[in-house]
Parts: sequence; structure tokens; C-alpha cells
Amino acid sequence: MISVLIETRNADEPLARTLGGLVGGAVEGVLSDVIVIDQGSTDQTHRVADAAGCIFLQDQTLIDGLRRARSDWILFIEPGARLIDGWIEAVATHVERMQGPACFTRSHAHRRPFFARVFSPGNPLADGLLISKRQAMALSAPGKSAVDLARGLAMKRLRAEIIPGTLK
Repeated sequence: MISVLIETRNADEPLARTLGGLVGGAVEGVLSDVIVIDQGSTDQTHRVADAAGCIFLQDQTLIDGLRRARSDWILFIEPGARLIDGWIEAVATHVERMQGPACFTRSHAHRRPFFARVFSPGNPLADGLLISKRQAMALSAPGKSAVDLARGLAMKRLRAEIIPGTLK
């Protein structure tokens, strides 16, 4: 089982899209909990998280979210990101084999152009991050965000696709 952590600020509609895509994981018994760490939203983010049954942490840190997570594996994902069919099996297999950090493969229609990938690092969390809770806690520090945690990690690519949260 995995816990999902989503850091957000004023992203109620993207958060709703992401949470809707995670329902299958909850039904299949892969997700134990979803934690939304809100950084001062003024929109309806808290209502979206509450309606979906998420643990809502307002103005708390990444470390607080990791401590609340019930599973040994954490999936960091951005608001608006959508996991494509087949992600449940890929995540379950990766977790079962106790492999290191992993990310999803960007869907073919949403891949960045070659030169953009080479010359512009982009957002390291755009493809999600699946990491053991123990490793995430070891890499976390006060003031660090999930993006900071993902930056510089060597990650295996899962055979499952994601549509990044920065796209509509």
C-alpha cells in the first residue's frame, strides 16, 4: 500500500482532477491514504480535499505530511496530474520488489521536446515521485518541498504514464 502526498496552493480544480484519478487505486486497495498539504490557499481546496476523504494539513510542512502517512511508500504528485490506466499494477509491482525511487513515464502526447529536455531541467515532480517513506524522511529537511526532495534523485521510470499537472 502507498500514501499519496499532494502539496498545493489555490489549486482546487486541478486537485479535484487528480483525486478523481486516484479512486481506482483506493478501490483496488493500493492506496491507504491521501494527504493534502496546503500552503495558504484562499480557494476551495480544503472542501475538495474534505469531500474526497483526504487528510488535510493546512500551513504544515512536508515532514508533517510524511509523519502522518500510514504507508511505507509515498507517491508525491502535483495537483492536476492524472495517472493513466495501468498505474496501479506498475506501482504495486515496484513497491513489492522494494526498488528505489521511481517516476512515471510522461504520456506520449505530453512529452517535452528533445531540446527542452536537454537544455531545461523542468520540474522534477512533473512525472510524480514514488519513494519509500524511510528515504523520503532521510532526505527531508525543514523548509524543503516535494520538488526539492525530487530534485537530483536518480529515479527508475515506471511502465505507467502520467499527464503532468501543469497541463490542462
